[in-house]
Amino acid sequence: MHNTTALLIELGAVILALGIIGRLAGRIGLSPIPLYLIAGLAFGHGGLIPLDASEDFTAVGAEIGVILLLLLLGLEYSASELVSSLKTQYPSGIVDFLLNAVPGAVAALILGWGPVGAVALAGVTWISSSGVIAKVMTDLGRLGNRETPVVLGVLVMEDLAMAVYLPLLTAMLAGVGLAGGSVTLLISLGTVGLVLYAALRHGRLISRAVSSDNPEMLLLVVLGLTVLVAGVAQQLQVSAAVGAFLVGIALSGEVAEGAHKLLAPLRDLFAAVFFVFFGLSTDPADIPPVLIPALILAVVTTLTKIGTGWYAARRAGIGPRGRLRAGGTLVARGEFSIVIAGLAVATEPRIGPIATAYVLILVIIGPLAARWTEPLVTRMQGRRKKPAAGPPTLEDMIAAETPQGEPSRS
Repeated sequence: MHNTTALLIELGAVILALGIIGRLAGRIGLSPIPLYLIAGLAFGHGGLIPLDASEDFTAVGAEIGVILLLLLLGLEYSASELVSSLKTQYPSGIVDFLLNAVPGAVAALILGWGPVGAVALAGVTWISSSGVIAKVMTDLGRLGNRETPVVLGVLVMEDLAMAVYLPLLTAMLAGVGLAGGSVTLLISLGTVGLVLYAALRHGRLISRAVSSDNPEMLLLVVLGLTVLVAGVAQQLQVSAAVGAFLVGIALSGEVAEGAHKLLAPLRDLFAAVFFVFFGLSTDPADIPPVLIPALILAVVTTLTKIGTGWYAARRAGIGPRGRLRAGGTLVARGEFSIVIAGLAVATEPRIGPIATAYVLILVIIGPLAARWTEPLVTRMQGRRKKPAAGPPTLEDMIAAETPQGEPSRS
């Protein structure tokens, strides 16, 4: 009874604190993710007040948070949209991978982490935060801009790539050999292809089978199906996150919209728990030694993401200002970088502190880059192109002598 009482007190305090933190972040115009991570650091091992009674429950809640994040991401897209993006945006996806994953891999090798650490840190620096970016575009009123479909296309390509990347990373973390890793990757690719085919050809039948006019039944069926598929995927070493993502893709139409509305509050709750849990598992004392490498990596990958957006928007025929806005919008990293680091931290513990510091830096820089990249670069270019001041012309002198509001007679 004593343990249950402590569990309830700790959980209540944590959830209440998350609510207060979320409201504070909203008022200052920031994503709550860095504040959730800081809260986890404060209450984890080596923090101010370690949480012991709720540790196991928080770990399970964190797993559910990852599953719900990927499920609702899958619900955002239909199979036809994914296939269309794959056909049109794959060059941008390749450039995105080369520019942003390579710096992470190189940094891990320089730090002596080996191949597994290199693959994990490459994913951390590669994947942008869909959640933060969507909020930033909404706040800035850019949903109708010409560059917005380009930004979404790059994000879709990253989401699709995760269906290949996560099983590969999971196999490497499990110590599976080349043959076992190849089998896992083939299973994942085959599963993704099968789900896309079924969703394209029989999406209405799948959605009809899941559909219900009763919100309670719809919630139970979709959530139960997602957790079941995620568990089976985890058993096959394909990754629970990928399984949840595929369930989201398979559902479409009114079912997807209804499930999204019902599950969004649950996602927000358990995603917050996930970020707190990641912070709990990281010792705050481990962060100061990696701040400089994390800052260097953040600066480099800020520039490479801006380059990615520039390239993708140029392919779509968008002008220089739109290209800069697209690049600045893509800078933020967040939930998926932490998901990847969370998977790898058991095998490579050193990735936890640097990933935490890296995400803290870029989840703050990201919204600022989205807002200021285009104005700052435009202003700098304007100063360079501004001609040197020459002697005043007759028109200038007439204009200077003309009182404000009185038309010139020239």
